[in-house]
Amino acid sequence: MPTEVPIFEKKNVLVTGGAGFIGSHLCERLLREAKVICIDDFSNSHIRNIEHLLQYPDFEFIKSDVNQPIDLAAFPELDKFRVKFQGIQEVYHLACPTSPKNFENLKIHSLWANSRALLSTLDLALQFKAKYLFASSSVVYGDATEEHKFFSENDEAQKLNHLSPRGCYDEGKRFAETCVETYRQVYHIDAKIARVFTSYGPRMKLRDGLLIPDFILNALDGKDLVIYGDETLEQTLCFVTDMVDGLVRLMGTGPEVSIVNFGSDVPLKMMDVAQKIIDLTHSSSRIVFEAPLIFLTRKGTPDLHRAKEELGWLPLVRLDDGLQRTIDFTVANKEALL
Repeated sequence: MPTEVPIFEKKNVLVTGGAGFIGSHLCERLLREAKVICIDDFSNSHIRNIEHLLQYPDFEFIKSDVNQPIDLAAFPELDKFRVKFQGIQEVYHLACPTSPKNFENLKIHSLWANSRALLSTLDLALQFKAKYLFASSSVVYGDATEEHKFFSENDEAQKLNHLSPRGCYDEGKRFAETCVETYRQVYHIDAKIARVFTSYGPRMKLRDGLLIPDFILNALDGKDLVIYGDETLEQTLCFVTDMVDGLVRLMGTGPEVSIVNFGSDVPLKMMDVAQKIIDLTHSSSRIVFEAPLIFLTRKGTPDLHRAKEELGWLPLVRLDDGLQRTIDFTVANKEALL
């Protein structure tokens, strides 16, 4: 084995779930500075999200199930990246279903993504001495309450029913974070946890119980905009390019920075967001309310002090601009996305 680090022009970066909503935007962003290996099995994503990236020589897509051990040497299409000699320098683990309407059918996928796949990707990072980033979730904090709406990275987790219908996702994210931190402690790899609060933007799945894309499509069709809750339902919204910028910045830090919140720290009433979408689309749609879906929780607001101080990060895209860009994408693609 050579004792010197090989010299190369660009780093090799692996992204699991790279054909998903956030993952596809991350792959796009990373191509500015890296050779990107995107792994996805399309269980909750689509090839359309990355079709525009396939033309780039520094991008390679592999359709594979990351719940199994990952042997990059088994893919001859990666020879051009000299993975056998250069290895990989960064691993982003984003693969995990987040479908509210199809959650029941994807429970095992969620369970595996937060256990088998998580450990497979950590082992890969250990094998190549690569930096590692896990896309966790704000659900690890538990439900927001009137007394506790803002969450900081040092907060103790609130009570969470690990045997609930959502346990495979909520408790799964907590278990995954424990795995990441254990690998940090035992193997001393530079592993990071990004606690992701609600994001929105182009390429979100339609008709999936995700409020923003469903709001937009229904507004365009003159149908009712359905809020799964009541008039008091509120959450924060971070545009996807801001979220991706945060993930890249976190990966770029040293091992002393390991857990960071990412999201907007401005809570919004979903009724007001729905009305804004109706106004932007010049729609005649009404706003109606229905019972909450099983996947939806009462979400809190992130404390962003660490992101601002350690990474110089804060969300920059205004809500009106982000919604308009999402509307424009939906208008251009809604027939193909049916």
